[in-house]
Amino acid sequence: MPGTSHHRCRTGRNWYGWRMLEITPNIIIDEREIQLSFIRSAGPGGQNVNKVATAVQLRFDAKKSTDIDEKMLIRLSTVAGKKLTRDGVLVLTANRFRTQGENRRDALERLADLLKKAAVKPVYRVKTRPSKSSKLRRLTDKKIVGGRKKTRGKVTRDD
Repeated sequence: MPGTSHHRCRTGRNWYGWRMLEITPNIIIDEREIQLSFIRSAGPGGQNVNKVATAVQLRFDAKKSTDIDEKMLIRLSTVAGKKLTRDGVLVLTANRFRTQGENRRDALERLADLLKKAAVKPVYRVKTRPSKSSKLRRLTDKKIVGGRKKTRGKVTRDD
């Protein structure tokens, strides 16, 4: 069930009664932008696997979505890899479970995870220079260690 504590994505309804998928407080995907189709699943299920379409194929047009900007789309293409087509459509197939409902929930959670990863802006390292005192400290330490090593010599046997 959406809204229970063990789910990572939150679903709710907007003013019109349409379901909404909350990725972050700023990114809320309308479920009308997500196309779900049910296909026959491979794997366990016995005779049922040949009769019932339990696998879910999720399609989300990230390029046309109003909540995803260009930079996030670029990050999504690196995170999603081959799951994102050239047209900017994200295609996920969920067939881990034996029921449509569980596979649907799995596909939506995987979509939410991918979008959450793409929403995180990378933190770039700010280059810093060592201070004058740290340079001096390093050089004096090197002199001390070098002097210590210089005093070492070959050991001779005094018989």
